[in-house]
Amino acid sequence: MLNNNKRRTGKAWNRFFLLALLVSAISGCNQDVSKNHRELHLATASLGGAFYPVGQSVSNLVTLYAEDTSMLPVVSAGAIQNPRLVDSGEVDVGITNGYMAWLAVNGTSPYEKHLNLKALGTIHASILHMVTLEGSAIKRFEDLRGKRIAVGPAGGGTYGFLVRLLAIHDMSIDDITPSYLSYTDGFTQLGDGNVDAAFALAGFPTAAVKQTLATHDLAFIELSDKKIEEILAKHPYYSVKKLPKETYRLGQDVNVIGVNNMLVVNGNMDEELVFKIAQAVYGNMEEFRKNNAIAKQIYPEDSLQLPIPLHDGAARFFKQTP
Repeated sequence: MLNNNKRRTGKAWNRFFLLALLVSAISGCNQDVSKNHRELHLATASLGGAFYPVGQSVSNLVTLYAEDTSMLPVVSAGAIQNPRLVDSGEVDVGITNGYMAWLAVNGTSPYEKHLNLKALGTIHASILHMVTLEGSAIKRFEDLRGKRIAVGPAGGGTYGFLVRLLAIHDMSIDDITPSYLSYTDGFTQLGDGNVDAAFALAGFPTAAVKQTLATHDLAFIELSDKKIEEILAKHPYYSVKKLPKETYRLGQDVNVIGVNNMLVVNGNMDEELVFKIAQAVYGNMEEFRKNNAIAKQIYPEDSLQLPIPLHDGAARFFKQTP
């Protein structure tokens, strides 16, 4: 039953994705552009998380500052799907996290082959939001056994992260009742009492969480120090982040697991085009940060320390930038 649900969800995402590309193509036909103009598509994630608004800001900067180039953000299933879309040429740029990028390049599950990806540059870090309502009986991760959990869209990074945490706790996806929902829908269902907890691997603050916070007090499900040590030892691309209490009106700061995010392109993309994109985005960080609060968490110099190699065009930009 689970596999059938995942296949149906995947088909729905594909239909939505193709429709989004069709709409953008039609809108592009109405623009007065030069014959050398190129329109690019950037795969983001579901609505309600941080990937989509970051993708909007990146796309705006490319459209404004990359000569003869425009970019449109496209809703997708997120961090797991986007490397496949970039590799296949269905999109030009994708947002994913460092761990998924490493798995994709190395052809490690959930990827069936080595994907032809190179890094364009770093973006913000994502944290794993593991959220329930204040007063819930769920206090520890182990308390999720038998509960209804919104796990993000099938094919997204949240699901992969959750599976690894379940394994660390000697559990599997069969020990919970998963609902494959967008972050917005998942946290709406949490507020309505239709799920017991909602997960989202996203930057902070995340719109879907803030929306539920407007009408409900929330509580974060924390991991024990021992389990944090275990997951970091097994998955070194993860890291511990401190979530400030004021972010979501919490009683105290919370230690959370996170991962750095990045922009990826096909390894065969033209070097000059990649240079133009990198220059448009990372050469205008003041504007980026002005228009997107999460961009304040982006440190361009971290692009030189990503888990997969930089594309030559991006490397040229970062190495010449003080």
